[in-house]
Amino acid sequence: MTKVAIQGVRGSFHDQAARAFLPDAQIVECQSFKGLYQAMEEHRADAAVMAVENTSSGGLLPNFDLLRRHPQRIIGEVYLHIHQNLLALPGQRLEDIREVRTHPMAIDQTRAFFEKECPWALVKRAENTAMAAEEISRYALRGVAAVASALAAEVYSLEILRENIETYQDNYTRFVVLSEKLTPPEGPADKVSVCFTLPHTPGALSHILTVLSFYDMNLTRIQSLPIPGEKWQYFFYADICFSDYNRWQQALTAVRPLIKDLDILGEYKAVGV
Repeated sequence: MTKVAIQGVRGSFHDQAARAFLPDAQIVECQSFKGLYQAMEEHRADAAVMAVENTSSGGLLPNFDLLRRHPQRIIGEVYLHIHQNLLALPGQRLEDIREVRTHPMAIDQTRAFFEKECPWALVKRAENTAMAAEEISRYALRGVAAVASALAAEVYSLEILRENIETYQDNYTRFVVLSEKLTPPEGPADKVSVCFTLPHTPGALSHILTVLSFYDMNLTRIQSLPIPGEKWQYFFYADICFSDYNRWQQALTAVRPLIKDLDILGEYKAVGV
């Protein structure tokens, strides 16, 4: 059976994303995103699922650095429609809640709800949405709520006090599927994720974008991160969609002389939202 590592525990959004991509996989729980790679390197997992960006909160920048520093390639992606819910032990009301625990990204996604509907509650950071729910259930914490999925409420026997409390209803998180062992699902690749650096010269990035446009490449995301120890130098992470694989290869040949380093993080099948 294929084993897939996730950050968090059962009932988390990572759990949902992993099952969406590999429904029959065995889930391997990890405490951190770095732990996903450790699980694969120690052969406890064949693949991993990792969140990289959210339509409300933006990119998870530390995870882009993990993509660059580890050999596992992206073999696919999952877009998950995120619905955040306020969960607590059964029999409580919203007025009873004095503390809320959840992941920092979930805090960002639900801030407006707490400012308007529950301003008296202290919102505290947790490692994972489902972990917060699991702790409330395990220790029978009354007066404490978690922001997590409806699945977490089901798994940990909690009650949903308020559902769909995210500020923006079009709230999606993009997860990438990583592996050295597994091959991408059947079907031609039409998306690639890359990391590169550029010479510190005027117009370097503009030149790259012009070349990609000439070859009909659709740049769907670009993210810059500073290179440690290199003043005003950056890594660029880009997602590129294409309809013709040969054109992508031609574009790749054309841009190679214009960049200092290029790491192809994975070629895979794009998924529409």
